[in-house]
Amino acid sequence: MMKNVMAGFWVCAVTLASCYAAVTWTVGKAPAEEKGSYEGLQYKKLPPMNIPIVAEGAVQGYVIANLVFTADAKTLREISVPPEAFIQDEVFRYVYADETLDFKKLSRYNVNGMIGNVRERINKRLGAEIVKEILVENFNFVDKSDIRS
Repeated sequence: MMKNVMAGFWVCAVTLASCYAAVTWTVGKAPAEEKGSYEGLQYKKLPPMNIPIVAEGAVQGYVIANLVFTADAKTLREISVPPEAFIQDEVFRYVYADETLDFKKLSRYNVNGMIGNVRERINKRLGAEIVKEILVENFNFVDKSDIRS
């Protein structure tokens, strides 16, 4: 019986000591606040875009682009004009007028250059640094002969 009583005191002492150590250990440290670089950003997905590629006086096919953009959530709530229309317009204008985009002579396309130029143009049109980043979800070319009528 004496062993059981001593074991009970021992369990209580260890529990009290560990609780005291845990409380004093966390009280001395200030909580580290880590702000991620994407905190406060809002992701918005744009509807799929179909951009015709015209060459030799005829439509050769369509570029299908699915894009996502990030912007500061607070800024998006405050502005009166939604940036989605500006992004779609700039991407359409850039891809439609790009002379280096030739699907008969395939080569690597500079997507980073396109995205950077489009983002700069959008922010310039909106008058502030609203669009932080444009992400490419899908960027494909569909030949005119592959389209079902």
